[in-house]
Amino acid sequence: MTQLRAMDPEHREGEDPLTTLARSAAQAFDLLPAEPGTGRAPAGARRLAADPETVERDLLKLVLTLVELLRQLMERTALHRVEKEDLTSEQEERIGLTLMLLHDRMGELCAEHGLEMEDLNLDLGPLGSLLPR
Repeated sequence: MTQLRAMDPEHREGEDPLTTLARSAAQAFDLLPAEPGTGRAPAGARRLAADPETVERDLLKLVLTLVELLRQLMERTALHRVEKEDLTSEQEERIGLTLMLLHDRMGELCAEHGLEMEDLNLDLGPLGSLLPR
């Protein structure tokens, strides 16, 4: 925590280190509160504004995105292990069937909630998209 205090020139003596960290993070990310009475966040904070009407759908979309990312990572790992001949044919069959079932279930969940698999891909700005196209 000493390093944290040294990095924060506005550290107040006796202040809780977590409060110092939170203040520093807020300054670093320039998180501005919503303008009073308007219900709208300033331009710098709009990306953080959550619409109460869509928060449940957005949360579901985020969870499904994470599950899809993990599924794709497991698929790549399985393919790598198959290429290295690190699995028996029975293990290959079981992994392949499991990944296919998971992919089908993901499609069902998306359809059930009015989403497309393409909706799960997050745009990371200059880094590109989260999931391969």
